[in-house]
Amino acid sequence: MGTPEFAVGPIRAILDAGHEVCAVVTTPDKPVGRGLKVSQSSVKLFAQERSLQVLQPESLKEEGFINDLKSFNADLFVVVAFRMLPKVVWSIPSFGTFNLHASLLPQYRGAAPINWAVINGESLTGVTTFMIDDKIDTGEILFSRECAIEQSESAGNLHDKLMVLGSNLVVETIDAIISDRVKRTPQSSLITGEITLREAPKLTKESGIINWQQTSNQVFNLIRGLSPYPCATSVLSYSDKVIPVKIYSALDEISIDSDSDISGNLKPGEIASDNKSFLRVGCGKGSIKITSIQAAGKRRLEIREFLSGIREISLYKFN
Repeated sequence: MGTPEFAVGPIRAILDAGHEVCAVVTTPDKPVGRGLKVSQSSVKLFAQERSLQVLQPESLKEEGFINDLKSFNADLFVVVAFRMLPKVVWSIPSFGTFNLHASLLPQYRGAAPINWAVINGESLTGVTTFMIDDKIDTGEILFSRECAIEQSESAGNLHDKLMVLGSNLVVETIDAIISDRVKRTPQSSLITGEITLREAPKLTKESGIINWQQTSNQVFNLIRGLSPYPCATSVLSYSDKVIPVKIYSALDEISIDSDSDISGNLKPGEIASDNKSFLRVGCGKGSIKITSIQAAGKRRLEIREFLSGIREISLYKFN
């Protein structure tokens, strides 16, 4: 059971390991964009390539859907990046239902663990398999594997690393469950008074708005934590001109040592640029250097190309 690209790796790994996948459950197709073109989930597209049966219930409590699940007589349900399952679903298989989560639980429970780990400047994350229960991401832990987060790594790059790590862990978990080699660890036993739990709530439009009053490191982490999707956002303004932008990549001041004679001490949102090759923006402390940006209605551009299409960028300010 899964929806996005992150769930495709585990399905492929399960099949490659020789296990039988009797069906795949994913979200219903939906119209997207101005043309309302029907969009199918990454999981469905892969399942069709492998000629797997696909179920797309509107409600996970539909009687027909429940009956279909029972008819497969599956030993185990595997969940990766899907919806919260009702007990009537996760209690069906004889070996139960386990979930792959892209964090080291109990840290970063929620819908966007990869993004929030990067946004918060973590240096370590990982993947965890756990048994599903009545709450979200709180079930007994089966296995976990750590993964380092590089200093300048984007959420997109981390996603790809964790998908590979998670795919292998799913197969390892299946094999261990089948052979009864699983030790189940309650998450409550891993929470002590010295640990502050970090949450990973669903990303909103507001989550991506850059606050230029923050330090350069905080702004830098937000940009890479939301790249390549949904992207950190801001607004360029000068006089009566207002340009909404998405910022795909940047460098924190600690990573750069050039152009300092031109930038000076910038106030939050102020810009320093040679109008050709670099664009630096002041933060509450320090500054960042934008390297890839997209203006509303335009395509993504490297900063040199972006600057060639806008005059006197230093007159603008980020709000």
